Amino acid sequence: MASPLIIRNLTSKPVEVKRCEYHGTAPSLSRGGITNISQNVTSLFWNATSPAAPAVSEPTTSFVHEDVSIWIEPFKAVQTEIKPQGQNETVHLTFETEGEQHRLETPTPTSSSVTLKPVSDSPRLSFTAVHLLEHCHVTLYSSTNLPSWMGSFRDDTPLSALSIPGTHNSPTCHRALPSVRCQAVSPPEQLDNGVRFFDIRVQPEAPLDPSKDGLILVHGVFPISLTGTKYLRDLLKEVYIFLDRNPSETIIMSLKREGTGSSTDAQLSKILRNHYASDPQRWFTAPRIPYLGEARGKIVLIRRFGLDDSLKQEWGGAGWGIDAENWADNTPNATCPSGDVCVQDFYEVLETVNIEKKIQYSQEHLERAAKCRCSLPAQENLAGIAPPKQPFYINFLTASNFWKVGCWPEKIAAKLNPAIVDFLCRKHNALEDGSSEQAEAIGDGSTGIVVCDWVGHRGNWDLVRCIIGMNAKLEMRG
Repeated sequence: MASPLIIRNLTSKPVEVKRCEYHGTAPSLSRGGITNISQNVTSLFWNATSPAAPAVSEPTTSFVHEDVSIWIEPFKAVQTEIKPQGQNETVHLTFETEGEQHRLETPTPTSSSVTLKPVSDSPRLSFTAVHLLEHCHVTLYSSTNLPSWMGSFRDDTPLSALSIPGTHNSPTCHRALPSVRCQAVSPPEQLDNGVRFFDIRVQPEAPLDPSKDGLILVHGVFPISLTGTKYLRDLLKEVYIFLDRNPSETIIMSLKREGTGSSTDAQLSKILRNHYASDPQRWFTAPRIPYLGEARGKIVLIRRFGLDDSLKQEWGGAGWGIDAENWADNTPNATCPSGDVCVQDFYEVLETVNIEKKIQYSQEHLERAAKCRCSLPAQENLAGIAPPKQPFYINFLTASNFWKVGCWPEKIAAKLNPAIVDFLCRKHNALEDGSSEQAEAIGDGSTGIVVCDWVGHRGNWDLVRCIIGMNAKLEMRG
C-alpha cells in the first residue's frame, strides 16, 4: 500500500489543496468517507520539461472525489492523508492560491517535472511540480521564464545571494575523447534553459605574439572536439547574442588556463584584457562581487589565473576580475584567499563507490550556502554601496576518472544529478522532520552556484529548475 503523500511548498505564496479526485481503471471505486462518485472525467494535462515525455494515458472511466482543505504555508512541508490505493490509481489534486486554481495529477507519467494546469481563466500564476515517487513526495515551485529569470530580482541584490545553475566545461558538447565531453547540449541551449555560470578552460594559440588573440577551448590537455578546433571568440558571440535578447540577465564566467604548450597566466591575462574584456558595456571586471543591477547584460569575470604586473594596477591597484587564482585543488570545502569564492570541487572519484562521498560533499556545500542571509540595501542608487560580503558558494557536482568507464562524467551525472534534485526537493533549507523554521534562523535558502554535467540530457532540465526555484525566499524579501 502506498504511503501518504507529502507536499512541500517552495513558493513564496501559501497554497491550499481544495479537491482530491481518485481515478482508476475499474468501472467503479469505493473509498471510505468519500461518497461523491462521478462518471465524468477531468481532462488530463501534461506540459513536461522533457519533449520526449510519454503520451497521456487513455481517460479513466470513473473516479471518486473529495473536497478537502489542506493549507501549506510557504517553505513548509505537510504530510497529508492522500494516497493512491492501487498501482493503476492516480490522484488529481486541485490547488488554490490568490483566487486561482491549478491542477496536478500524481503520480506523474514521467520522471520529469510538470507544469500544473490552470483551472481559472487568465491565470497570473504558474507552478511546477516535481514528484519523487520513491518517497511519495511532491514539491511545488513557482514556474519561471527560464531565458529571463533574473528579471524577477531587485537591482540591489548581491549576485552571490542568488541560486544560480551553472555548467562545468560548458562548451564541451561535441564529439570528443572519453571523459572530455561534459555537456549534453550547446551553450546557447544551456542559456535559454536558465544556466548563468560558465566554466571555461582556454589555451593561448600564440602567446608570444601580443597581436594574436586566439584562445582555444580545451579540457585539460585535450581539445574539446574531434571535428575541429573551437575558439573562445565564437563562444562569446553566442553569449552576447543571448544577453542582447535578454538584458535582464548576466553570465558569470570562470576562466582558467589549461592545454599544452608553454604559455603563462600573465600572457593569458593580457590577451583577455586587450582583445576580449575591455568593453565595460560587455564585461564586469572589477575585483569584487557585483550587485545584479551592475551586471545585467554583462559577463562577470571570475579569473582562475594570475595577472600580468600591468593588470595588478587596474581598479586603483586592486587588480582585475574576481580573484579565484589560488583555488584549492580537489577540495570538499575551501575559501580562496580573496574571500570572494568558497568552493567544493572534489573531483577525484577513482571508483564508483566514491560517488556517494561526492554526493555528501555537494549536499554539505548546499547547506553552507543556504544558511547565508544577504543584505539588501534600500538605496536605489547603487553608487556608494559597500560591496556585498557574502562570497560566491561554487559547488561542483562534477567528477571523473578517465580510466574507468563507470566514472566518466555522464555516468557520474546520471547518479549525482537525481540525488541533488531529491535533496533540493525534500531536504534543502529544511529541518530533519521536513519542516522549516523561521527564515531568519535558516537563511535565504540559496544554493549558491551549482555547477553541473549533462544537464538538459534528453530534455530533462529538472536540476536547473530546482536550483532556480530555490530563489523564492529571496524573491519574497524583495
